[in-house]
Amino acid sequence: MKFYKQLFFSERFFLCGGGLVFLFLLSYFLPVLLSLGYVFLLIFTLLSLFDIVLIFSIKHQVKAERYTPERISNGEDNPIKIRIENRSRLKVNIELIDEAPIEFQLRDLRFPITLSPKEENNIQYLVRPTKRGEYFFGDLILFIKSQLGLVRRKVSQHCEIKSVKVYPSFQKLKKFELMALHTGHIDGGIKKVRKIGQQKEFDQIKEYVAGDDFRTINWMATARSQQLMVNHYQDEKAQEVYAVLDMGRSMKMPFNGMTLLDYSINAALVLLHIAQIKQDQIGVAAFDYQHQNFLKAKRQSGQMKYVMEQLYNLDPSYKETDFGNISTLLRKQIKHRSMLIFFTNITHKESLEHKLPYLRRLAKKHLLVVVLFEDSEISEAIQAKVENLEGIYNKALQEENILERRTIARQLHQNGIHTILTKPENLTVDTINKYLEVKARGLL
Repeated sequence: MKFYKQLFFSERFFLCGGGLVFLFLLSYFLPVLLSLGYVFLLIFTLLSLFDIVLIFSIKHQVKAERYTPERISNGEDNPIKIRIENRSRLKVNIELIDEAPIEFQLRDLRFPITLSPKEENNIQYLVRPTKRGEYFFGDLILFIKSQLGLVRRKVSQHCEIKSVKVYPSFQKLKKFELMALHTGHIDGGIKKVRKIGQQKEFDQIKEYVAGDDFRTINWMATARSQQLMVNHYQDEKAQEVYAVLDMGRSMKMPFNGMTLLDYSINAALVLLHIAQIKQDQIGVAAFDYQHQNFLKAKRQSGQMKYVMEQLYNLDPSYKETDFGNISTLLRKQIKHRSMLIFFTNITHKESLEHKLPYLRRLAKKHLLVVVLFEDSEISEAIQAKVENLEGIYNKALQEENILERRTIARQLHQNGIHTILTKPENLTVDTINKYLEVKARGLL
């Protein structure tokens, strides 16, 4: 970069320059101040030149480097770290600006830093993406000042890693894994349903504890040990679990900066992770009007990686999903009875009438769970007080909207289709609860 493009005058420079101008104006009335003004002007000029030489003498001695994760989690706070080092023998003041991806809308990433000779410092800030995809970082911009502080020098630090991929929310995997696998405990909404002895795989004989089903008492073992003993069963393994994602326009509805499809993808990722830990086979299917993505359910060690790659860059379209194509493809691709968690957004009875025959066809062969969404904003608006006729009318429409969605869920249930009606913020918890309930009751 050319010399004049790197050089910037600081506020201190302009304050001193303004003071000199005022002094020369004042010398018009007091001529004795003119000589003093020339002396100060000479000192100011020499100091400015000396400051320029000083900051340009440490050209390669101030280094900054950005550290980003290999992947960042959608809808979660992700740390971005910057390490800055002063290798010179001078104490410097630095204003660091990070050119973060424009999608983050972070316009205040300015960090003032003072570094002593041979000192380094670490900076960390958080980014919260609301859309999956690839994000591109720019350079690190440093404005360096010496202790004189009359001029600043702009230095651009090029970083090797300039792009980062935003994946579905994988930060929650460990959190929900611990909750979901905690037997007989309710924590944060995750509920483990007690087994009722309907599973096919016998595990062991153990002592009776409060809450065990009396039907599982092993009377022969009880007679031998002279204390109550029960048969313990474990979930049937290697069953196929699919997350089926509707990518139609109804899933473009936003909530807290994220679309319903983003919430569904985050929930699907956690659900499939829990299913894999419980040794089930996991797969993914995603559809819109034209495009189809299908990952066959498997129980191999790298399956979660393939799942994340499938979910990484899905985008909802502006057309309605063809449920007929979905039904036909799933019935052809999935040969064995499987659990299908279908994330969609059916909001009107007319839409349900069109899609219900295809959903019933799937439910005959598989255990189908349809996930529907409640509108949190409508629920909150209903609780608000109304003071005029227009408010009463709007409240009635909102209540009708909620009632219609509950009617849709009830009608699906009446047709033998399991249903989850949930708010976007509760989606992950409610979906995992349903999966655990199905496994515990041996419905699959």
